Amino acid sequence: MSEKKATNIYWHQGAITKIDRERLKGHRGFTIWFTGLPSSGKSSLAVALEQALYERGCHTFILDGDNIRHGLNKNLGFSPQDRTENIRRLAEVAKLFRDAGIINITAFISPYRQDRQTARLLSKDHTFIEVFVDCPVEVCEQRDHKGSYQKARQGAIKDFTGLSAPYEAPENPEIHLHTDTMPIEECVQIIMDYLIKHKYTSP
Repeated sequence: MSEKKATNIYWHQGAITKIDRERLKGHRGFTIWFTGLPSSGKSSLAVALEQALYERGCHTFILDGDNIRHGLNKNLGFSPQDRTENIRRLAEVAKLFRDAGIINITAFISPYRQDRQTARLLSKDHTFIEVFVDCPVEVCEQRDHKGSYQKARQGAIKDFTGLSAPYEAPENPEIHLHTDTMPIEECVQIIMDYLIKHKYTSP
């Protein structure tokens, strides 16, 4: 699906650059890429982190996996090929947000290392921050308020990550959070400390 089919097209460069937009907003445009098993806490962390950044006057936007599948990616399922195309499209959207000077926070399972690496390679200025939301599958299943794990075990949901479909954990994420033992406030503080230390946002 990612094959380029259009021909006779050219990139049109505008007069306003990413640096100009970042200067206007007072902060860098970057991506916080949460990855982890279903119900590991990605969406909850994204909401809490966005609130913390918003309170600092940052321009933010959450790209949530389920939300995106209601619109942009509603024609994709959960086969390996569709998962790859799902992440390819989302990675391009995240890049557009970065170019706009917006802090975008993604909450996708994104189970394959290669797909996450493809998303990372769209960032040429170290503005892709991978956060591994690490939680044992048995804890995720206990937390699952949607009942998806139960449906997957009953065979009602096919290709369910962590049970009937693989999850390839990050090998070198910028941030590694253990959400089975760490409260959400601590996780958010760890991320904020990282962003300040590496000058993505001001103290």
